[in-house]
Amino acid sequence: MSSTEIESKNRRHVLALSGGKDSSALAVYMRDRVPDMEYVFCDTGKELKETYDYLDKLEVFLGKPIARIQNGSMGFDDLLRIRNGFLPSPQQRWCTEYLKIVPYERYIGEDWVTSYVGIRADEPERKGYISTKPNIKPRFPFVEDGLMRDDVIRILEDSGLGVPSYYEWRSRSGCYFCFYQQRREWVGLLETHPDLFREAMKYEKPDPVSGKRYTWIQNESLTELAKPERVAEIKAEYKKRRAREAELAGNASLGEVFGTGCEDEEMGCTVCHL
Repeated sequence: MSSTEIESKNRRHVLALSGGKDSSALAVYMRDRVPDMEYVFCDTGKELKETYDYLDKLEVFLGKPIARIQNGSMGFDDLLRIRNGFLPSPQQRWCTEYLKIVPYERYIGEDWVTSYVGIRADEPERKGYISTKPNIKPRFPFVEDGLMRDDVIRILEDSGLGVPSYYEWRSRSGCYFCFYQQRREWVGLLETHPDLFREAMKYEKPDPVSGKRYTWIQNESLTELAKPERVAEIKAEYKKRRAREAELAGNASLGEVFGTGCEDEEMGCTVCHL
């Protein structure tokens, strides 16, 4: 038997879930196509309750467990202490590396693996997680089969799962304090989970030496954002923007624009969709 044949025979099939619509739809789509698929969720310990609830529902549908993995004893708060309170940001995404990539690659080990990624055919700009390890081969079934956003929604609706409930106010999966959130999503967190918003506020602080502020949003603290007049301003700005988008689209009603809030992820860290 050749080395290629041995590799193919021993290859594992792994689908990493984020708790979001695309990876969940891919799990549904691949369930009967790859019966020996392994499902894994990299748990940062800072996810929304809705995410965990949705994973529980998905687990029942798949008929097999979703492995919940973490970075050992080093959680987000431990990593933050090591970095002297320096919050992660689009320029310094240490949370992605240590809470997503490291646990995932540790779970895979040195086995030959096909890693299934939920990027759609209408997302040519997104790359997602592609490992540099030679034993991990990425595969993009939605791209291969030409499936787009509407197909993803249809797959989830037909399965009876629907989309995760947090899409009513949020456009992506991930930690409740994800720095990629838009301001209107922070408002959604404030109104939906005020306790988590307060927890996110606790991470923000000024540097007494340099005077620099460590905040989740550039040039604005959550304390400032939470002021009633600022919340009203953010909501108004968002409503105007979506109305303009609807007008440009021509065929979208305001009901569709402000209905489910299930829009495409904007600017998010695609690796976080593990």
